[in-house]
Amino acid sequence: MSKEFWNERYAEDELTYGDAPNAFLASMRSVFPSSGTALDIAAGQGRNAVFLASLGLDVLAVDQSEVGMRVARQLAEQRGLSLHTQTVDLAEYHPAECSFDAITSIFAHLPEALRTSVLQSIRSWLRPGGVFVLEAYAPDQIERDTGGPKDPSMLASVESIINELEGLTIEHSASLVRNVIEGKHHSGDASVVQLVARKPLN
Repeated sequence: MSKEFWNERYAEDELTYGDAPNAFLASMRSVFPSSGTALDIAAGQGRNAVFLASLGLDVLAVDQSEVGMRVARQLAEQRGLSLHTQTVDLAEYHPAECSFDAITSIFAHLPEALRTSVLQSIRSWLRPGGVFVLEAYAPDQIERDTGGPKDPSMLASVESIINELEGLTIEHSASLVRNVIEGKHHSGDASVVQLVARKPLN
């Protein structure tokens, strides 16, 4: 979906997906370091990036929507936290190798070619020992009306995602149905994929 679409959605008075972090991300807080740098891709209005900042991480939130990034900075300020933001299309985002100790991707649904490119870049973006945490809608979510894109090419199985993360050690992977209550656009039982992967130390 376009930058204009997200700018319009994120300009609404109500936070689109609420202000609480994604439940799976919050449940995985123990996998994150207590300091270091983190990247939250397709960060939206910053709810998950702000959560990472609350753990003591130096967080960069990136999203194509400047409206979303503005809201993210406001949310961080309201909570007395520091947050870096960058408005950028992921197709044009190329950070230096070994830039981050943690990377998160929460409901970041991308066109297939871009998703593959980003996932294959995760290993180089992470520092040795760095962790990657993902939750996204599964392919069979297309049959539900509880959230997510309606283009099946933007949904991937957990097996496909694992294949695109070659070189990382998979610490957790799952494909399941869970109740996702995150604002008015994510509401109800949903088919999701979850994954935690780590870059080897050498």
